[in-house]
Amino acid sequence: MPIDFNSNVMFTLPRPIASAAVQQQPAANTQLKTDVFVKNVSAKNIDKDYEGIKIEKKSFGTIKKLNEDATLYTITNKNGASVDLSTFGATITSIKVPDKNGNLKDVTQGYTSVTPYEESPVGHAGGTIGPCANKINNGTFILGEKEYKLECNKDKGKTHSHGGSDGFDVKNWQPEVLKDGIKFTYIKKDMENGYPANVTASVTYKFDNDNKLHIKYHAESDDDTIINMTNHTYFNLDGAENAEENSVLDHIVELPNSSRYTVNNEIAVPTGEIASVKGTPFDLKKAKKIKDVINTENDQLKIGSGFDQNYCIDNYDGKTIRKAAKVKSEKTGITLKVSTNLPGFQFYTANHLGKSAQPAGKDGKRYEKRSALCIEPQFYPDAINTFAEKPILKKGETYDREIIYEFGTEK
Repeated sequence: MPIDFNSNVMFTLPRPIASAAVQQQPAANTQLKTDVFVKNVSAKNIDKDYEGIKIEKKSFGTIKKLNEDATLYTITNKNGASVDLSTFGATITSIKVPDKNGNLKDVTQGYTSVTPYEESPVGHAGGTIGPCANKINNGTFILGEKEYKLECNKDKGKTHSHGGSDGFDVKNWQPEVLKDGIKFTYIKKDMENGYPANVTASVTYKFDNDNKLHIKYHAESDDDTIINMTNHTYFNLDGAENAEENSVLDHIVELPNSSRYTVNNEIAVPTGEIASVKGTPFDLKKAKKIKDVINTENDQLKIGSGFDQNYCIDNYDGKTIRKAAKVKSEKTGITLKVSTNLPGFQFYTANHLGKSAQPAGKDGKRYEKRSALCIEPQFYPDAINTFAEKPILKKGETYDREIIYEFGTEK
């Protein structure tokens, strides 16, 4: 559920705190220098799934509004597959995995420096979304006996979306280099962007030797608040260089554990109705090509201009990691499996990319409409107002959720 492109959005970001393990590059240094500081990790002090990983860092450019440096970390496993992660937004900027012929493919849309992420935020590409992902109707919710009013940055001022224009994906997070990954931390102050309580939020990325990217979210709060974090990576398993309009439509999608979805009103806010996918284009329990269903005559597809729907995960219990989706490219043979312990996920086919002011991506091309897809595990949209399972974090409790992106190949 992306925010429409707005080249005039202004952001206020906190100053980053330098990692105890690795010092940040000086802000004045805009050259992307590389510093390898962890490599060939021994099985004596690490799980064998992460043996031999290498972690590198380099400058990702200057965050102009702060004159501070964003840092890019690269985790490379022993097979040569890798994930790039920026401190700005705790963002996934690249995932390179082997195709069916053994050639590495970058399967995520993104940019080559921090500048487009800061100045031209298009669809939150790869970012950590929060404090509350997806929409809150009228930007209003009640917690305890108090009503809170958030910025309405979507639908012509009718909804709050993805934490607002100053959400988690435009903060410069504190990095901590682990033996087997990277942990990013951000401390949100009470009433920052309208959300109550001081919250310490973290996201930990670990990329193992089976090409599984583990994303673990954790948060603690000094008072009751709402929290609903997710990742907003845009995937094209043919390779992210395939930026042309409709270039994701040959992907095969299977959503095996979603027999229901939430019905939207005319501005894509859930009505509260949870409907069966049976007999609708949303029935992807068995694998289908996107192009075979996306243009079906359906009011919900019209509202989203394609797939932009929240799916419910069957047998959700808040703890068990369940398979949410499998996506496959016949061209490269690359597969993506998504698993989570969150109650639902947004399936989005990038229907609103391709705006004229959008910057060029990593391959010098503008990412066009339906050139990628997103699978975003999260609480349901407007859950705080509409559904029984609410993203409330109480004082003294912890928020612990997980997403796993697993990459493989099939002939």
